[in-house]
Amino acid sequence: MAFSRIAGRMAMGIAGGVLSAALALHPAGATGVQDSQSRADEEKMANAWVPAQQQLRFGAEPLGYVQDAASRAATQAACSISPEQATALGIAMTWPEVAPSGAPPSPMTLSRYDTQPALGDPQDRAPGLWFHPGIGMWQLDSAGLGTDFTAAEAMDSQYAAERMAPFIVDKYCARRNSGGTPAAARAHAWTDWVACRQGACEDTYQRALNGVVAVDGVDRYGGTQMRRCWYQGGAHDCAFVDPANAQGSAWWAAPGGGRSPVAAPFYVIRLDSGGSSTELRYWLSIDSGASTDVRAMRPFGVNARNGLSWSTGPGLCDLTAQRGDC
Repeated sequence: MAFSRIAGRMAMGIAGGVLSAALALHPAGATGVQDSQSRADEEKMANAWVPAQQQLRFGAEPLGYVQDAASRAATQAACSISPEQATALGIAMTWPEVAPSGAPPSPMTLSRYDTQPALGDPQDRAPGLWFHPGIGMWQLDSAGLGTDFTAAEAMDSQYAAERMAPFIVDKYCARRNSGGTPAAARAHAWTDWVACRQGACEDTYQRALNGVVAVDGVDRYGGTQMRRCWYQGGAHDCAFVDPANAQGSAWWAAPGGGRSPVAAPFYVIRLDSGGSSTELRYWLSIDSGASTDVRAMRPFGVNARNGLSWSTGPGLCDLTAQRGDC
């Protein structure tokens, strides 16, 4: 796979204009038919195609992580696949899913298709208290592949690539070894991504094999900041997610860029206890505009659309930035 490099940070506003416009036709609060999952799937598929004249761009740092993970997956694969093919296979869905303009996919991407009321604060304390279920370049969703990821882990392009590359290559090889053609095996490898259902990912796969432009300005986390936080009597690794700081394709960060609200800046902590894990998303009142801190908790293995627990936050201190309840 040929990769060229251009310097300079990509503007956050680079986006799939067609996608943004189409999504804006169906804002949060639309009718039940428009808010149905089938309607969301139709919109995603309709806006999945990257214009033929657009180059495919990808953040240089995330691309390096994908190439490393794909190379290892290809070496250990149960069928014949080159590192270049494994890399293209593993990133082909990222443009149709989150960057149909061809701009570099943002590791911070928050899903904007889901409008189920359970994803919002039931007390409606502020409009930005919203739990996006699909996260990152691979849109790892709590209902499926992302059920045992926190938002921070799904945004971590190194961690996510190390888990996605072997998963995708294994699915490809399973179909090849059962007699499927390479094209059929690729389609099988992408079945978890709605945007791939009508051929858009085969298109980006073939184009990625011919060359992806690696760009600066998109780091490992896509603008998410890794910090240390004090929460309920202990220090934890935490992530601070502010959509305004998104790197790469950031159409989704605009208030009018999708069907759902956009979350106000929030913290993410993984809580492990007794062999089980829970994702905590925490909004300081100074970030959300609510009168109190608010938290939402999701046990691993639970779909956020029907398994969130919302409550007033007990207090959180960002030890790195010295903000919050310090």
